Amino acid sequence: MSMNENSHPPAGKISLHGDGLGAASPEIVEKRAREIALIAERDPDDFTDADWDQARRELLGAQGPGAPEETEANAEVVEEWNMVASSTGHRAPRIEDEENLGEQLVADGLEEAAHDQMLEARKEELEQEG
Repeated sequence: MSMNENSHPPAGKISLHGDGLGAASPEIVEKRAREIALIAERDPDDFTDADWDQARRELLGAQGPGAPEETEANAEVVEEWNMVASSTGHRAPRIEDEENLGEQLVADGLEEAAHDQMLEARKEELEQEG
C-alpha cells in the first residue's frame, strides 16, 4: 500500500472477527498481539513488543506522535507573545470519495478475513500436532 497526496493514514478497524469494534481496549490489543504471535508459530503467552505494536496499528490505525515530554528546558515560559496572527487560516477542503471509502472497507475486510484464516489454520496445526 502506498501513500499519495490524496490518501490518509489508515484508520482503525471498525470490525474484528466479524463483530463491530468500538475503541479497542488494551485487552483487545493484547488478544490481537497473542493471535499475531500464534500465527507466527510462537507461544502466544510470549508475544513481543513488535506483536503489540502491530496489533495497535491494525486495530487503532496510524497514531500521531504523542505530546512531547516536559523537561525543565521546555517547561519554562520565557515570554508571552504580544502579536496577533495576521491570518486566521482557512478550512482545508474535505475529501470524501465514496469509492475510496468502499475500497478501504473491502480491503480492511479482506485483511481481517486473512488474519482469521491464518489464526484458524495455526490452531488446526496445533490440534493435529498434539
